[in-house]
Amino acid sequence: MLLNSCLPTCLLCTCLSGSVYCDDTDIKNIPALPKDTTHFYGRFNKLTNIKKGDFAGLNHLKRIDVTGNRISSIDEDALRQLPELVDLMVASNELVQLPELPKTMVSIDASYNKLNSSGIKTEAFKDLNNLEYLYLAGNSLNYVPLPLPESLRSINLQNNNVQQINDDTFCNSKDIHYVRKALELIRLDGNPINLSKTPSAYICLPHVPYGNY
Repeated sequence: MLLNSCLPTCLLCTCLSGSVYCDDTDIKNIPALPKDTTHFYGRFNKLTNIKKGDFAGLNHLKRIDVTGNRISSIDEDALRQLPELVDLMVASNELVQLPELPKTMVSIDASYNKLNSSGIKTEAFKDLNNLEYLYLAGNSLNYVPLPLPESLRSINLQNNNVQQINDDTFCNSKDIHYVRKALELIRLDGNPINLSKTPSAYICLPHVPYGNY
């Protein structure tokens, strides 16, 4: 049975077994969510920012999907205190900077925003030891955001401005026996770089990156 404090959100949106669906409802702000929310979907709305308190106290929240809004900023403390967050989908927005994220992350999709390399903190993904999928296509990144965690299985950097890859971008030039087994897919197509100039940069990988050779 829903608490009265949750009724406005669950009348506007659909609440079902911990998932709250607010897609295509023209919301401009994140609504108050039930404390047991595990998945929030606010796709294709009019959201412009995510504030510090929007998800406060939602200790079971695992997925946030706000694809297709007008979000230009996420407060620095809005997400990093969520203890179970694993999936963040913020594709097709207007973000210029990514906030600090919790170490529990498995999948991040920030494709088709307005990110350049200064909008991603130094070593932003280093300690995300569960991260498997990183999608940053359609931005203005000048380089691959390093270091990448060993857990990473797929990284999509299509249609950015990456101009250089070196021997340590994906591999370890100091260890000829190093193999990065998990990283199965690298998309670099649509960047102004000729990948054939750095063949030793892919020697540790199961597959060479997609891109211009």
